[in-house]
Amino acid sequence: MRSDKQHSEAAASEPWVSVEQITEHLGVTRDSIYRWIDRKGLPGHRVGRLWKFKLSEVDEWVRAGGADEVSGTRASSSEG
Repeated sequence: MRSDKQHSEAAASEPWVSVEQITEHLGVTRDSIYRWIDRKGLPGHRVGRLWKFKLSEVDEWVRAGGADEVSGTRASSSEG
């Protein structure tokens, strides 16, 4: 198990990636990335006009359910 110090050192040495690299990594569109930043808290950092990401933070967010689709309407069920 990693200590907090080891985790922060690993995160510090991890390179920043662009929106384009995140779209390739996740297999989604740029629009999805910007929508997730705005509406779902996708972990990204603004550097001037650009967004930059750490793959480990994005992967953790996805594993925690951050990218899950939540429907605004209830699907039809076979009740009753």
